[in-house]
Amino acid sequence: MRVLVVEDETRTAALLRRGLAEEGFAVDVVGDGTDAVWQASEVAYDAIVLDLMLPGLDGFEVCQRLRAAGRWAPVLMLSARGDVTDRVRGLDVGADDYLPKPFSFDELSARIRALIRRGAHERPVVLEVGGLRLDPAGRVASRDGVELDLSPKEFALLEYLMRHAGKVLSRTVILEHVWDFAYDGTSNVVDQYVGYLRRKIDRPFAVTHLETVRGAGYRLRTTAQPD
Repeated sequence: MRVLVVEDETRTAALLRRGLAEEGFAVDVVGDGTDAVWQASEVAYDAIVLDLMLPGLDGFEVCQRLRAAGRWAPVLMLSARGDVTDRVRGLDVGADDYLPKPFSFDELSARIRALIRRGAHERPVVLEVGGLRLDPAGRVASRDGVELDLSPKEFALLEYLMRHAGKVLSRTVILEHVWDFAYDGTSNVVDQYVGYLRRKIDRPFAVTHLETVRGAGYRLRTTAQPD
């Protein structure tokens, strides 16, 4: 398994290189953000260990640029700053895990192995389907550049539909993933909220994007059709 270590502190970089090599990993090391973006764009790594504080581009920007370029290698972000805000931002820009410094090398190695087991599947930070765009971290959704005024539950429903665009989703499946187990409301709540959502994402734009599949459930088309 090939790992990229992005760390500008020479001693830490050397320790990581030696330790990971002893664990059986093939290890490449770069010391600044610009080189990290280039290296990770050219080589298909199984995981990336990314320091937050770097010369040039910081770890946030590196991760964001890699995800925008469609590079999905799992990223473990490191930082000497223990600020919760940094951890949240790192995860929101596309990092898969976050480990504060100082750290146990055994824990770092275990986290890398866990990330590699999950694989490098596509997981965009911002969802785009047809003319719809949804930013889960920013809690913003829009169609064709026009911001949509969605309630929290409408936003959650749209996010779930967009993450499964093109697939037919039964009412039961939608209920299980968008409403919690404690929900004790009406049995047709999914139909009601699909109706609310259509009135905001389809009708004002004269398109049909969210369709009913008779006897099966609902499907968000991968492209909207003129109404």
